[in-house]
Amino acid sequence: MKRGSTRSIWPALAGLAAAVMASSAAGQQPPPKPPAVGVVAAVRKPVTQSSEYVGRIQAIERVNLTARVAAFLDARLFTEGAEVKKGQPLYRLEQGPFEADVKAKQATIAQLKAQLVNAQIILGRAKSLLNTPAGQQSTVDTATANASALEAQVLGAEAQLQQVQINLGYTDIRAPIDGKIGRTSVTVGNYVSPGPGVLATIVSQDPMHVVFGVSSRSAIALHQRSTEKPIVVKIRLADGHMYGQTGTLNFFDNTVAGNTDTITLRGDVRNPLTDAKTDGAARELVDGEFVTVILEEAEPIEAATIPRAAVLTDQQGDYVYVVDGENKVQQRRVRLGPATPGIAAVMSGLTEGEHVVVEGIQRIRPGQLVSPGSAGSAEGTPDSPAPG
Repeated sequence: MKRGSTRSIWPALAGLAAAVMASSAAGQQPPPKPPAVGVVAAVRKPVTQSSEYVGRIQAIERVNLTARVAAFLDARLFTEGAEVKKGQPLYRLEQGPFEADVKAKQATIAQLKAQLVNAQIILGRAKSLLNTPAGQQSTVDTATANASALEAQVLGAEAQLQQVQINLGYTDIRAPIDGKIGRTSVTVGNYVSPGPGVLATIVSQDPMHVVFGVSSRSAIALHQRSTEKPIVVKIRLADGHMYGQTGTLNFFDNTVAGNTDTITLRGDVRNPLTDAKTDGAARELVDGEFVTVILEEAEPIEAATIPRAAVLTDQQGDYVYVVDGENKVQQRRVRLGPATPGIAAVMSGLTEGEHVVVEGIQRIRPGQLVSPGSAGSAEGTPDSPAPG
């Protein structure tokens, strides 16, 4: 072989050796690590089933004050936005014309009664003369008719007096219920009359309704549960804090809204003064405000609990992924019981202490080897050590 040919072979041999070494190194790379997942152990604890809905506070009683007679407004006797008591004077209308009308009707009655007395005397005389030559039956009949007519006129005048006395009473407008009165729509000096115009509105304060809509399917389940045990109504206000009073669910509407397939439910809840001893006392619930309604069963049940995030659903129902002692994933069908927004109670399919996957669910499949670690706890569920 020539010396030049030998020199040209060495680079080719060096490249071949490098390729062989690279291929060997690639074949010795370690297999990929199992995916990391976060798990939580099922913990047996009492669970109270709850569900949340958007609701509205509604006064039990609402009265729109209107004038029942036509007159000028003489006085407003309340403070706008204050609480009033039943029977408390609120407005006073001009009373002079009505008082004068009352006196005129009283005078008419007095005059008719005097005429009636005279007619009765004449009737008595006619009857006494009936059995004498001077007496005539026609005279008795005329006197009887005149007395009867005057009696009827007295009754009519008394009815008219009663009506004008009622109208006089209408000039003093009083609160028909206990409650909070709003702003007045008419000021002193204006002429008011019966009609659609509202002077002010009073809404009752304690207790209050809380009204909310639920799906017809949920309403059926709630109705069945409410017949077995009471359902407690709790309220979360718009600022996020829980209202201090609880109520009871006591009304299911008789019609399902066709456009939303929902039915209206209602509960009652107390609305006491925050501090009745101070001038600045107020109530937390206000008619018309939006709140979050939380329905809870009165008696909790014992069950294995897991985070709601661990529960998946398909056409066959609910299931979870469980990590066994060999760190392999198993799909487990479960039957759920009472639940809260953060916790699900498992009635069957899972036992206390088993570890369910909460984080990394999208990266796993049944039978896969995983690397489990503790996940952040759900509401009320403590962190648990991972298996293995």
